[in-house]
Order: sequence, then structure tokens, then C-alpha cells
Amino acid sequence: MATYIVLCTFTPEATMERITELAPAERAAAHVLQEAGRIGAIHIALPRRTVFIEVFADDVAAAEATVRELPFAPLWSLDTYPVTAPPAPVV
Repeated sequence: MATYIVLCTFTPEATMERITELAPAERAAAHVLQEAGRIGAIHIALPRRTVFIEVFADDVAAAEATVRELPFAPLWSLDTYPVTAPPAPVV
């Protein structure tokens, strides 16, 4: 299993009204995926209309499929990056 950061950018068509409407369902779905160990941290930069999601998956396609389970997914364009942990400190 690898770690990915999925950069989710709200499309121009995504209105604040629609985002607000979907927010409770988004939080609930994200919680389920976190409890299942499929996603980790979620960072929201709403002024930039961007969300960063840490995803644990076998490949890019699986990482994006996980994100597409979220209610906000139809409002996003995705850009996915494999990431590695920083090296352990030298003692």
C-alpha cells in the first residue's frame, strides 16, 4: 500500500451553496473512509478552493477511486501525487 496526496480543486461551477449543502454528507463519508484506513489527513484551503487528501491505496487509480466516493467528488478536478515519508533522522 502506498501513500498519495490527492489535490482536489473545486471546479468553477461549484457554488458555495452546493458546497455548504453537501458538507455534512462529506464529513460523514470522510469519517467512514478514515475509520477504514483508506484516507488520512484532510486539509482544506477554502479561499483557494482546494482540498488536500492523504490516501492509502495500491495505485493512483485506486487512490482516485477512493476520493471519488466522497460527495464533493463531482465538484472537483483531481491531481494525484505519490508521496514518500521523509527519511528517519540520523541519531
